[in-house]
Amino acid sequence: MKKIYLIRHGETAYNQFGLVQGSGIDSDLNELGRRQAKAFYRAYKHISFDKVYTSALKRTHQTVWHFISKGKPWQQLVGLNEMGWGHREGRAITHNDDVEYQFILQSWRKGDLHIKSEGGESPLEVLEKQKIALQCILANDDESEILICMHGRAMRIFLCLLLDLPLKDMDTFRHSNTCLYVLNYTTDGKFELILENDSTHLAEIEEEILLSMEKKIENIL
Repeated sequence: MKKIYLIRHGETAYNQFGLVQGSGIDSDLNELGRRQAKAFYRAYKHISFDKVYTSALKRTHQTVWHFISKGKPWQQLVGLNEMGWGHREGRAITHNDDVEYQFILQSWRKGDLHIKSEGGESPLEVLEKQKIALQCILANDDESEILICMHGRAMRIFLCLLLDLPLKDMDTFRHSNTCLYVLNYTTDGKFELILENDSTHLAEIEEEILLSMEKKIENIL
């Protein structure tokens, strides 16, 4: 029996300004992302995670660094990296980019999962790498409660893998920065979803941001 806590990384400047990241951009968390990471740690530091898994990209390392710095065993798996978006990475989305992106999404939803951006990866290619990462995770029988930090699109694909769902339905899984999914892995070899896209640990931050905005408005008035 395993319990998996699966979170997306905190916010980066690329998220903030609507720039494409992908596996080729190794960005840092921004100030809000660091606050999100700290809020998640405060909410879940009572859990004795047996292992922390991240992708090879530092935005995931930084999101769970509070756990790692306390001595939790940590392993990076390239198979948990974000999807590669090829020529789209590292720049603002143009009108042509958006047209291409919508075409790609519609193709995936119709089951054409080999479609990809120029120089990027397809969902099928990401899935194959994730299967190897999952085998590594499940091979460690002594790890009962584990924390996994990864990326938005990759997380959607990973959830389809864990729950044995059609990959074309991956967009049914919503996500936001540092959102949490919790799954149980039972003795019959199946995953059960028990918490989906939860961000209640960020309530304190959201209240702080709201108060800050109210003060700015007062100062203007």
